[in-house]
Amino acid sequence: MAGLGPTELIIILFVVLLLFGAKKLPDMARGTGRA
Repeated sequence: MAGLGPTELIIILFVVLLLFGAKKLPDMARGTGRA
């Protein structure tokens, strides 16, 4: 996971959004926020 810049993070977030769908994002965000 070395060498991750803002651009890479945005791409990863976009891919995650495509994979899981926008409906699951609030639940995931809530889970990560509490962790």
